[in-house]
Amino acid sequence: MKLPKDILTIPQLSRQNIERILFEAFKFKEYRGAPKARDQVLEGKSIALIFEKNSLRTRVAFEAAVSYLGGHPIFLAGDNILYRAKSDTSRESIGDITQNLDRLAHGIAARVNNHKSLTDIAGYSKNPVINLLCDEHHPTQALADLMTIQWHKGKTNGMKVAFIGDGNNVATSLMDICAVMGMDFSIASPAGYEIPKKFQDIAKTIISQTNSKLEFITDPKKAASLADVIYTDTFVSMGDEAESKKRALDFKTYQVTTEIMRCAKSDAIFMHCLPAHRGDEVAAEVMDSKQSVVFDQAECRLHIAKALLYLLYK
Repeated sequence: MKLPKDILTIPQLSRQNIERILFEAFKFKEYRGAPKARDQVLEGKSIALIFEKNSLRTRVAFEAAVSYLGGHPIFLAGDNILYRAKSDTSRESIGDITQNLDRLAHGIAARVNNHKSLTDIAGYSKNPVINLLCDEHHPTQALADLMTIQWHKGKTNGMKVAFIGDGNNVATSLMDICAVMGMDFSIASPAGYEIPKKFQDIAKTIISQTNSKLEFITDPKKAASLADVIYTDTFVSMGDEAESKKRALDFKTYQVTTEIMRCAKSDAIFMHCLPAHRGDEVAAEVMDSKQSVVFDQAECRLHIAKALLYLLYK
């Protein structure tokens, strides 16, 4: 089944789409050496990579993936090109930027502050657009998360994923992919930090067809109970730095500790999208334990990037 032109959110993808992405990602994982002839789908092509936010894993994964597939990645610092305000005459509008890039490159992957920037870019672009992160969603991370679960558990069906912490973009896309794939998802967040209701409602519509179970609670131990996967993310995401002191207090009891891990199944894995802050959202002994698969999870970002680009351009 062909992928949509643009990959902006997980609910845009069908279960068949996601299964195909994972199938190709595992093939890329298996042969990590020199590219094979069939892989050179980006030969003679360039992909514009727009980054408004700092990045390690996403930038390296996509630059490496574009190069692996025979293409040329063009890094563009978002604060140098993206339109900010009507009074800022030194920058072009998103429409003008996109129509230029459509003539100069063969696709756009963007890590931006606001989801609307992505929908605007996609609306103007005739070429594929990939969401590398925005304030609302992080679909490529969720795909890598699913691959990690498949890698370490051998399956995704029947799995329970527990997210402990902020109902942010990572949590939203993880919830979405669990809903699409028929996995149970439980999230424990302090009051006021829940996944936005509009995204909860979308996931609830999806699970009416997939029989997943969703749980939105405040008790971390209850969320972690009998989970196959325990997942957390930083309590202070990029853009939330001004709230760091308040968040430190509000999330004080939400650190993933060995006690939280003991609430899960004995063979549960620990996941984190990174960067991690040992001693804040996760105890050092959990982060560095045998249950932790965070660096395998980071590796999956590369395989997913290759798979997405391969399927979009083959």
